[in-house]
Amino acid sequence: MLFDSYVMVDWSGANAPRTGKDSIWVAILSSRQNRLRLAHLKNLSTRCEATLWLGNRLAALANRGDRILTGFDFPFGFPDGTTQALGLSGLPWRQMWQLLSDKIEDDQHNRNSRFDVAEYLNQRLTGEAFPFWGNVREEDRRYLLRRGRRPHKPMDLAEQRIVDQRAPGAQPVWKLAGVGSVGSQTLTGIPKVWALRRDPRLAFRTQIWPFETGLNYSAAGQIIFAEVYPSLFPVKEIPGKPKDAAQVLAVVKFLAALDQRGTLESLFRGDIALSETEKTVVEREEGWILGVSGAFEK
Repeated sequence: MLFDSYVMVDWSGANAPRTGKDSIWVAILSSRQNRLRLAHLKNLSTRCEATLWLGNRLAALANRGDRILTGFDFPFGFPDGTTQALGLSGLPWRQMWQLLSDKIEDDQHNRNSRFDVAEYLNQRLTGEAFPFWGNVREEDRRYLLRRGRRPHKPMDLAEQRIVDQRAPGAQPVWKLAGVGSVGSQTLTGIPKVWALRRDPRLAFRTQIWPFETGLNYSAAGQIIFAEVYPSLFPVKEIPGKPKDAAQVLAVVKFLAALDQRGTLESLFRGDIALSETEKTVVEREEGWILGVSGAFEK
């Protein structure tokens, strides 16, 4: 098997501490003596608490020698050209992750600056209320509309990444409010994953797929961080628990089952139909969803 432990994180862009539905849930499934065991099904009320808890758990698993696959349910990247449009130079995904980590404020009570940052990014990207849109607050902003946005035009940044066009139901990363507001999860999530990636206990053991590995399985990292879309996986309801809990549990069980069958590695290759140009875009800026490939079947 490629991994000993499987971790799935259902993120939340909530503005206040929250548990239960639409909050942060984490499942950890570990193999011991050739048997899989659910080590944790944890509900955490804030992003700061979740980051601390995850760092501790990942360090403990790594210290005992586990290889760990860790999934997060929000986009790791933005459509091709976003970094260039912001005037940033260097490796696109890394520049974007550092920019968000520098700009996003997110305290221990989930109070955060994601709408301020989205407005700032819109101003830099286009000088108008585009491409980010959506705001849950009753306020008017010059560079961020509360609802909707103008249609994307041919010369604009794309509405969706390459992988989003292949994943049924995937929402655009520009969407900050309403059902499927993955933009809010991305703006608040990337800085926390970047903090975990740089945690001294994890830094030299961790790789971010596919940015640091390419569209391949990598044995170089003891811990692999990957973007995972839970809707791809069959879910069985857990009595008394919200769908979020059932989804994280379903994902770790399914990934472990694929690993036991020897078919998990194929998911790391992405879509074999990608052109070389598309593959470069995916590996440098957009990222990919683990499981969106011709080899994946429910």
